[in-house]
Amino acid sequence: MKIILTHEVSGLGAAGDVVDVKDGYARNYLIPRNFAIRWTKGGEKDVEQIRRARKIHEIATIEQANEIKARLEGVKVRLAVRSGEAGRLFGSVTPADVASAIKASGGPEVDKRRIELGAPIKTLGAHETSVRLHPEVAAKVSIEVVAA
Repeated sequence: MKIILTHEVSGLGAAGDVVDVKDGYARNYLIPRNFAIRWTKGGEKDVEQIRRARKIHEIATIEQANEIKARLEGVKVRLAVRSGEAGRLFGSVTPADVASAIKASGGPEVDKRRIELGAPIKTLGAHETSVRLHPEVAAKVSIEVVAA
């Protein structure tokens, strides 16, 4: 099935790309989560609009990405969340929580869609996460999750 990506999807493409994926992957995952729309001839107009919006929010050069990477890796991120006994969290830490914690810690503003947690964070302690700043540059951010 041909689809148009509306958000960046790891391993698949960036917003505005037209890609061919399996029908089930598109119907059951990408389209319901608004990561993609079905490709149509009229959808080509949407592609140009999505690409223009992406250029506005995109980090233009690798030098800029490396500069932001250095700032991110130098920031100590501390996130206070509610937890129960034995260090288990009520819920989990989301990419939006991480983005707001980075900004509150004095780091640069990061789009929550660029944060890759890997496994869900459901315990207190130190955790590593990755932030995709550019297709060729990713920053490793250390997060300390503490009880509120």
